[in-house]
Amino acid sequence: MGSSECHVAVLAFPFATHAAPLLSLVEQLSAAFPSARFSFFNNHDSNSGLFRGRNPGAGNVKAYDVWDGTVAGEALVTHEEFIMAMPGNYVKAIAEAEAETGTKFGCFLTDAFLWFGGDLAAERGGVPWIALWTAGACSISAHLYTDFVRSLAAATPTGNGNGLEQKLKVIPGMSEISIGEMPGEILAKDLQAPFPGMIYNMALKLPGANAVVINSFQNLEPTVTDDIRSKLQKVFNIGPMILRQAAAATPKPPISDDHNCIPWLDSLPPASPPAVYLSFGSGLTPPPDEIVALAEALEAKRAPFLWSLKPHGVKHLRKGFLERTKEFGKIVPWAPQVQVLSHPGVGAFVTHCGWNSTLEAISSGVCLICRPFYGDQQINSRFVESVWEIGVKVEGGKFTKDETLKAINVVLDSDRGKLLKENVVKLKGEAMEAVKPHGSSTKEFQELVHLLNGYF
Repeated sequence: MGSSECHVAVLAFPFATHAAPLLSLVEQLSAAFPSARFSFFNNHDSNSGLFRGRNPGAGNVKAYDVWDGTVAGEALVTHEEFIMAMPGNYVKAIAEAEAETGTKFGCFLTDAFLWFGGDLAAERGGVPWIALWTAGACSISAHLYTDFVRSLAAATPTGNGNGLEQKLKVIPGMSEISIGEMPGEILAKDLQAPFPGMIYNMALKLPGANAVVINSFQNLEPTVTDDIRSKLQKVFNIGPMILRQAAAATPKPPISDDHNCIPWLDSLPPASPPAVYLSFGSGLTPPPDEIVALAEALEAKRAPFLWSLKPHGVKHLRKGFLERTKEFGKIVPWAPQVQVLSHPGVGAFVTHCGWNSTLEAISSGVCLICRPFYGDQQINSRFVESVWEIGVKVEGGKFTKDETLKAINVVLDSDRGKLLKENVVKLKGEAMEAVKPHGSSTKEFQELVHLLNGYF
């Protein structure tokens, strides 16, 4: 792959936190192959955010915008509009990039959602297709077992409401997961609908990928990972990517803290109880009644709290809450999450349990309080509570004052909370070991580089 002719097409899925880990992987690979060229295909809005502050054509990574499925003048693109524009929007942009450079793509590196990566590779003489799964091994396993889970659900009586509670004991490493905790796309009524259809096609196509890269590490999900290795051609666990980035030789620009989150945490008295950090990712805000319940629990607990809550969520807070909690609480529209979780004053993370947030908590040794909403969040939450035992799920599936307060008390003030803390600190140590020079994730990244070297 050292040839200057090597041209890699990178196809990103522009929603949620999919594109950033893919760009991080590209940056690591571009450092390993400085003479290769990487063309990064993504929609305009996502590219604008990812490449802000730098020349998108600088170095050997160049950004290309793909059509997002909207007509001129539409302000917001939905997942469905974008998915319905695939793969034609990528095909058009790829053809333009090949014409511009005069070089056919010799490799396709895609978000795993973009199942047609293998077809595009085949059209170019069978060049390699590498897929990045941005979540954990547990959720990709769930998708690879889609047909089995659907058949099991269909054969399970649900009249008493207990059918979905059946545990998936026959799937290696998933014995604590119930049918009802599977991602909604797996149990969707219509597998031809845009989003479920994309995910189902992915599950069917991924065994044809030359390699699947996962943002996890071997000791985190060993049984699940060993099982999916038997179903896919190659699997490379290279995470946690946030720790790989931290260990990289290339310095990153400082993360902004416009709302002074870190100084606020620094200002807490030494004898203060551990702080509670609350955030639900870039695209999620809890329903209004749950925002109120969270606020009531925080006010009753009176532990320091830092809450990342967008303005449209803040408006649902009860009158006087901000004034009554100003001595021990802080609400901001955005927080530098990795830095916040790494602060020694933070003792609990109230989260939707998206994979990036889960890994960031593990990497920082912070216990989680989970309120999953959709996608892989239910599986992640169950692993947090019942497999790794590093946090708790909020009982009842939603925030109420009493159940939220109960969960905070378990994590911060109970003997069980001490055990949860011991477990997450142990996992943090294993995560840090994985990204060291001779760690498992470093070795698997080197194996990925070796694989790519062999193709060119």
